[in-house]
Amino acid sequence: MTYAQRAEATHSRAADFRSRAEAFRALHRTGEPLLLPNAWDHASAAALAHGGFPAIGTTSLGVASAAGKEDATGGTREETLRLARGLARLPALITVDIEGGFSERPQEVAGLAAELVGAGVVGVNIEDGRPDGTLTGTAPQCALIRAVKEAAPELFVNARTDTYWLRADDAADETARRAAAYQHAGADGLFVPGLQDEHVISALVGTLDVPLNILFAPGHLTYRRLAEMGVRRVSSGSLLFRAALHAAVETARSLTRDGAVPDGLPSYADAQALAAAFGQGQ
Repeated sequence: MTYAQRAEATHSRAADFRSRAEAFRALHRTGEPLLLPNAWDHASAAALAHGGFPAIGTTSLGVASAAGKEDATGGTREETLRLARGLARLPALITVDIEGGFSERPQEVAGLAAELVGAGVVGVNIEDGRPDGTLTGTAPQCALIRAVKEAAPELFVNARTDTYWLRADDAADETARRAAAYQHAGADGLFVPGLQDEHVISALVGTLDVPLNILFAPGHLTYRRLAEMGVRRVSSGSLLFRAALHAAVETARSLTRDGAVPDGLPSYADAQALAAAFGQGQ
């Protein structure tokens, strides 16, 4: 390949990435709120892509558990990156949960972001909860966000604050304070898992200039209610992974009873077809 051909190929890849990155942003701005299902391996993501979901995220719990590791301890950088490289080849827009960035050094987190963009990933979640159950200081978290945006300007950075999951004092006020700081640092969206208070959600929607992402919680606010309140992204988080574990155990148990299994299961050929159509090629 000549230099001109290499340059043209590089330009084409960059243009394709910009187009997909903009398409992902548009999903947060127009139409119904983005319902983001979260996968934990290539098969689950391929099934979701085949099911017609335009964008798919990853769940750090699922990725860690599939690797036999604990979630949110910063130990799955390689597994996350390897999975992301494969998922980015799917006919869907991919955003990746990178926990706290797998490092407290902004430049190392920025390097990871650049690798993900190079693979074709259009978004990341980066959280401020620490393995010890405390919150990262606002200033260092903003430094991570700025470093990522400087290294990968077109990457959609969904800044997650764990103020509600970790039951921070004055969670509503602390969430608002961190939301403003993260937005100022360059975050493209705000994610507040555990938040189900309608008054707090409405206040955030009214003050933020970026889309608000809420984690779906069974038995609490519905997708439709969140949409009515102005939430622009609803994530499934680890729900699908946990549901799959439950279904596997219950199906195995059913074999000793009447042998009945749920209707509509993919056949062996269906699973093979998914792998053939959406193989990782790694």
